[in-house]
Amino acid sequence: MSTAYEQSGRTRQKQRTRNDLIAAARELITQGGSAPTVEEAAAAASISRTTAYRYFRSQAELLAAAHPEVELPSLLPAGSGDDPETRLLAVVAAFVEILLEFEPQQRTMLRLSLEPSSQPDQLPLRQGRAIGWFEDALAPARDRLSETAVHRLAIAVRSAVGIEALVWLVDVAGLSRDEAADVMLSSARAIVRAALAEGADA
Repeated sequence: MSTAYEQSGRTRQKQRTRNDLIAAARELITQGGSAPTVEEAAAAASISRTTAYRYFRSQAELLAAAHPEVELPSLLPAGSGDDPETRLLAVVAAFVEILLEFEPQQRTMLRLSLEPSSQPDQLPLRQGRAIGWFEDALAPARDRLSETAVHRLAIAVRSAVGIEALVWLVDVAGLSRDEAADVMLSSARAIVRAALAEGADA
């Protein structure tokens, strides 16, 4: 979200400055440690502290902007067919790949989302993109499941697949990231099979 300052005059130069701050924040996150402040990102980008605060009024705003955006309506590979389980598992595999690629940023956003002062509508982690991707994958299941049931199934899969699950599997259960990915995929498979079987029985 751009500020009024960014929209007034010299917009291209201001966009470059904003991008430099975001890039610096992402690099600091990737390097590990605590989430970077606006001042730290400004120093890394060789931008003055005063200028940086014209773009990002708080650390939360900076970190939300630095979160990797995946603006895709669907994660389904071409030629996925009409089998709900096959489609869902293909999307879960793609989602986990994105998760592992951007794990440091995802962990930072998870920490931010748990802070009482955070605003849900500004946090990508709370905007339910994965649920939409899973519902898209499960579209063929609507011939046996209600719209509500498909939505609940997508939520159930999301509860077993994501940064929250990855953190627990790696940090608490002590699995490698490859093992954690396999567990998340297996959990998704078990959830969707059970739901589809129940739908068929009904």
